[in-house]
Amino acid sequence: MIKKRKKVLVSCSAAKSILKFRGKLIEELLKDNDVFVFTPQIQDPILQRTLIEMGIVVYENDLDRNNISIFSDLKYIISLTKVIREVRPDVFFAYTFKPLIFGSIVASIFKVKHIVAMLTGLGYNFADSEKSLTKTATQSLLKFSLRFNKRLRIVFQNEDDRLELINRKIITDSSNTFVVNGSGVDLDFYQYSTPNVNPVRFLLISRLIKAKGVEEFMAAAKIVHNRYPEMKISIVGSFEGNQIDSVKKELYEEITKSDFIEFTSWVDDVRPYIERASVVVLPSYREGTPRSILEGMSMGRAIITTDTPGCRQTVNTNHDKVNGRLIKVKSVDDIVTSMEYFINNPEQVIKYGRNGRLYAEDKYDVNKVNKDMINILFHNRTIDSSLLVADVQ
Repeated sequence: MIKKRKKVLVSCSAAKSILKFRGKLIEELLKDNDVFVFTPQIQDPILQRTLIEMGIVVYENDLDRNNISIFSDLKYIISLTKVIREVRPDVFFAYTFKPLIFGSIVASIFKVKHIVAMLTGLGYNFADSEKSLTKTATQSLLKFSLRFNKRLRIVFQNEDDRLELINRKIITDSSNTFVVNGSGVDLDFYQYSTPNVNPVRFLLISRLIKAKGVEEFMAAAKIVHNRYPEMKISIVGSFEGNQIDSVKKELYEEITKSDFIEFTSWVDDVRPYIERASVVVLPSYREGTPRSILEGMSMGRAIITTDTPGCRQTVNTNHDKVNGRLIKVKSVDDIVTSMEYFINNPEQVIKYGRNGRLYAEDKYDVNKVNKDMINILFHNRTIDSSLLVADVQ
């Protein structure tokens, strides 16, 4: 008997994330299912062609992920409604705020059997106690959508985010929740190499927004450069001045014009930059699971990151297996201290890097993560019962 292929509709807030963060998962899904993607307009013709060649059916929309606009969001909902009516998916999988907020409600109304919402990080909307209209509106909408359908499967990339939403009463203890190890990392693609430590080079891969700790990193970099002029710094990232949390234009210009910083705008393949680096730094205020850190670990680079949700999980605290240094959020002094530690102890860069690769193999292998994701998407369970937070139904 031929097994009927199911229809999986994936909804996201950025076209470039489809293959970068979900590519290996979609490859697995395509083996036994038909995959449809609902994405903001694709500007890259190569990406567009690749998705079509893979056999993915693409529907585009005009989603503005950075701002709340009643007109724009209503237009998005209407567009999604038309797609769900046409596709009639067996599984609806949405990740990031707007797709999962609006998508989980629309999919519930149309009685999609399996609905999965992944929070890839709480980010700016939960980064600190400072209130704003945008944060309040987002949290209220999130609460409504995550409670709208009791059968909704909610996936987190770290346990801290799950507990945060319970404590804020956005979800409850009885909500159908799961925790997986981020989006995973392709260990065959991000291969280990021994880092060059002469001189020690630090690398930040990040959008240039405040919540990534860019301001603190720059302040620390200037201090360390004054003390160790031979020290090298690279930054790979994008600047979008219209984002709510973007760094000031003056800081962006300082970064691009600095005589000791090598700046590169966003690239599709960060491996050459990681290979040249000794240490990967991300002083983020909070993450789901930081992709740049996983990529750095996989390629054998020591890491510096914050003792905050999503980031702290990437550092193995076992003394014999330590792969990075945890710092306080918004602490310039901690960044300086950690950078100086690696400059003065280059042998530790290599040791931490080897440990990081082993940690990535053990915990963040994309194949292991995707097995869990597929079981959540179709069966409401994970392979490894230690990762299961919800009761299996």
